[in-house]
Amino acid sequence: MSFINAIILGLVQGLTEFLPISSSAHVRIVGELLGTGADPGAAFTAIIQLGTEAAVIVYFAPDLGRIISRWFLSLFKRVPRNDSDAKIGWYIIFGSIPIVVLGLLFQKQIETTLRSLWVIAATMIIFGILLGIADYVGAKKRRLRDLTVPHATIYGFAQSLALIPGVSRSGATITAGLFMGYERAAAARYSFLLAIPAVIGSGFFELYKTIKHPSGGVPEVFGPAETAVATVVAFGVGLLVIVVFMNYISKRSFLPFVIYRLALGVALVILLLTGVLRPN
Repeated sequence: MSFINAIILGLVQGLTEFLPISSSAHVRIVGELLGTGADPGAAFTAIIQLGTEAAVIVYFAPDLGRIISRWFLSLFKRVPRNDSDAKIGWYIIFGSIPIVVLGLLFQKQIETTLRSLWVIAATMIIFGILLGIADYVGAKKRRLRDLTVPHATIYGFAQSLALIPGVSRSGATITAGLFMGYERAAAARYSFLLAIPAVIGSGFFELYKTIKHPSGGVPEVFGPAETAVATVVAFGVGLLVIVVFMNYISKRSFLPFVIYRLALGVALVILLLTGVLRPN
């Protein structure tokens, strides 16, 4: 039964990671509904995100290859320091600092208090409203070549909000991008690129901890084999979703995701008030 639950959670991770609806919140909620014994855990969530992040690397491989090569060449002045791809490389590094620092400072709260379903219900509603406002008022004229240091800083701090389940990494950064006037596709593309260092770093850090201290983290709910299966499933499903999502937002608004966030947030409140779900 644990393998089936792990596969389901892998599907959930793959389906929700790239949508602005919070994959960590969905893994947390579905894990509770499946009766896995408790919250699947921050460690399990971080590790299976390696699967969806591998999907990002595969999908954006041409972009990543170009950005990394131009950034590296800029170090040796083989290309201008103001080369657009080289600058994006620097912006991704710079924008990853806030989530690393805040993640380390508030690690205990992230793994415990902030995983309360009450917190998730509140963030689903609040950040759903913010996404709707940003999508409505945003100018949607800027592209990735218009990125600046101040904008990269805002993107970085927006991403750090995703440490709170329910906020959504893509949701927070896309919302910030829309408020700053970026096109929907540009905001989403940079959101996914910016997430690579943070998600990979967090996933391998949690993997290291579970190997070093096997009595804690993942093994409490799922063993290494189940976690590996969930990660592979998340990769396959995530790759399909990212293709569909990028095609979708180039033509349509985020309104369906706003409505979904609000509906899920309200449903969570009702389920918590009636005792169907436990907050912690």
